[in-house]
Amino acid sequence: MERRITESETCEVCGLTPIVGALRRTMRIGAESAAMQDVLRRAGRFARADAPVVIRGESGTGKEVVARALHASSPRADGPFVAVNVAALPAELLESELFGHARGAFTGAHQTHKGLFESAAGGTLFLDEIGELPASLQAKLLRALQDGEVRRVGETRAFSVDARIVCATHRDLAELVQRGEFREDLFYRISVLTLVVPPLRERKDDILPLAREILRVDGAPSHTLNRDTERVLLAHAWPGNVRELENAMRHGMALASGGVITPVDLPTHLVVLNGTPPPSGVRMCTLAEMEREHVLGVLGACDGSVVEAARVLGIGRNTLWRKLKQLD
Repeated sequence: MERRITESETCEVCGLTPIVGALRRTMRIGAESAAMQDVLRRAGRFARADAPVVIRGESGTGKEVVARALHASSPRADGPFVAVNVAALPAELLESELFGHARGAFTGAHQTHKGLFESAAGGTLFLDEIGELPASLQAKLLRALQDGEVRRVGETRAFSVDARIVCATHRDLAELVQRGEFREDLFYRISVLTLVVPPLRERKDDILPLAREILRVDGAPSHTLNRDTERVLLAHAWPGNVRELENAMRHGMALASGGVITPVDLPTHLVVLNGTPPPSGVRMCTLAEMEREHVLGVLGACDGSVVEAARVLGIGRNTLWRKLKQLD
């Protein structure tokens, strides 16, 4: 999967288009591990179908990347890929976002709003964290999937939509069904095809190729990892999976000098929490002291830019502001 491939080609291992695009950046899928190659082979077969897909995996494993690759390799590739995290919006707002609303449907609805189902027509609608979908919307989603029709909030007329549904979750939907937290009929409707993305700790062969791809995508292709850094990366358990690796690489890029990322440039916890002797220049200290030094170090490396420092740290700007106030 590491061989350089043009956008018009498909991978000889899994049959997927290896270039995954998004609004902010374009990333090349890489999978050296047998576990991830099996997932992508299965996704390559699913891409040719039009049935709903559920992608399961821990947070940060790259479920949306797999969903985008599936879409880009499907007959719907020329259509839109529309993503929404259903856990990020309150139920009343989520209904309007998914299905749209009519003018005057509620206070503030000054004009007719097209929902995401309509926006995804001819393409793929990606519903992230589907296990968090409020019970009040599960029945309406089931109706939309069964009939291929949606009705805007405040309207009585339904109309047909043609969008493939791909869902993702870090939770066990079958267990949620047993507990009465997820509709059984909706579970069977959306999980016609299922993919399980393994955590990064179970695919060690992918860690270094992913790290190098992140450096390339984030505009630092000249940066390299020395052997000690590679050793630290391979020793870490990566509870935050690929998302944590991305943050670690951004941290390294912000602090590295001379284009070589050393262990000193990585977040300190990567070294200390793995029981590895701390690299030169890192002193043993309390967690609060470590966080203070780390936050201030990243802020300084980013020339005082709170926006850039928050991006490197993997936290929101407001969270960083709160931490800085606590440090005063």
